[in-house]
Amino acid sequence: MKSFYNAERISDNVWWVGAVDWSVRNFHGYLTGRGTTYNAFLIIDEKITLIDTVKKPFFDEMMERISTVIDPEKIDYIISNHAEPDHSGALTDAIAAIKPEKVFASAMGAKTLKAYYGIDVDVASGPLSLGTGDLTFVETKMLHWPDSMVSFYDRDGVLFSQDAFGQHLAGSKLWADEYDPSILEYEMSKYYANIINAQSSKILALLDSLPVLNLPIRIIAPDHGPLFRKDFDQVFAAYRRYAEQKPQKRAVVVFSTMWHATEKLARAFADGVRSAQVEVEIIDLAVSERSEVMTAVARSGLVAFGAPTMNNQMFPAMADVLTYIKGLKPLNKIGFAFGSCGWSGEGAKQITAELEAMKFDLPIAFIQSKYMPTGEELQKAFDAGVELAEKLKNNI
Repeated sequence: MKSFYNAERISDNVWWVGAVDWSVRNFHGYLTGRGTTYNAFLIIDEKITLIDTVKKPFFDEMMERISTVIDPEKIDYIISNHAEPDHSGALTDAIAAIKPEKVFASAMGAKTLKAYYGIDVDVASGPLSLGTGDLTFVETKMLHWPDSMVSFYDRDGVLFSQDAFGQHLAGSKLWADEYDPSILEYEMSKYYANIINAQSSKILALLDSLPVLNLPIRIIAPDHGPLFRKDFDQVFAAYRRYAEQKPQKRAVVVFSTMWHATEKLARAFADGVRSAQVEVEIIDLAVSERSEVMTAVARSGLVAFGAPTMNNQMFPAMADVLTYIKGLKPLNKIGFAFGSCGWSGEGAKQITAELEAMKFDLPIAFIQSKYMPTGEELQKAFDAGVELAEKLKNNI
């Protein structure tokens, strides 16, 4: 019977055998408006090797794709570059169906797979000969889990980069150069900001090590999104730019509001920034979510957060966002806090404390109005926007 799910050849000896998840919209708190892919790869060499698997519901799709190339039982090795369930969820089913000679993972990957699924696997070390080509393994701890590693198949020059250089982007096209560059840039920057940003120092070290490793890369094959077959310098340059987190001439104003008092302050501040010729974006948490906010924060040198006080606390939507952002460790930001209150007034103070904990530069004290901001308070917010925008321009 003809297969509905076909493998796609990406090089002389490597095939894409993954799955496209068109409908996923939440990836552990990160909204994926364009879906995603779970990329798995089949190497046809003397030792036939499967690189990663897929999320468990897509096991049959992966196996059907493999079957269009070879009988899955002919697979000798399975490599698990990353034990997170979107890549390893189908691993136990694959082992049962394929019965490979060996399964390899990093040292931490072996421990993680044991904890998740109760399985024992071999630790990948040194070049692994597949016959006419070798697989080289490079541990990339905390990019973005302790078990993470990348693999390189020298015969075809394919770097299986795991989560690095990925995007949550479902599509019928396999190659990055077949997509609109603006969509690729946005999705790659969003992926970095929400998945990898906290590990930026390790990304810089990895990028610095690539020339030392002297890998003749011809394809970059991440575990999510399209693959790269050219313009590698641009891909690496983008990741270096994300990782360096140098201040950008952009601002974002993020707010929650109950009766529009905080919103008025947000708009006044943003108009001050705009008047100083700095691009500014306003994000209302009533209609936006945390991964969108973090993407904007990563792209901005000036970030302002405002919320009302409710039950002696900052508004819950703002607390959620700040907790999320803190874990991703953005650097080199000018910050500002503002808000409104009825009587107790803790909101803007608590936002300030969170920004201080993130080591944001806070040149101006927070602004907080009671009930509804006065004309004088709105002018103060506007002036704060002007002053901080000018400071940002001087920092760039």
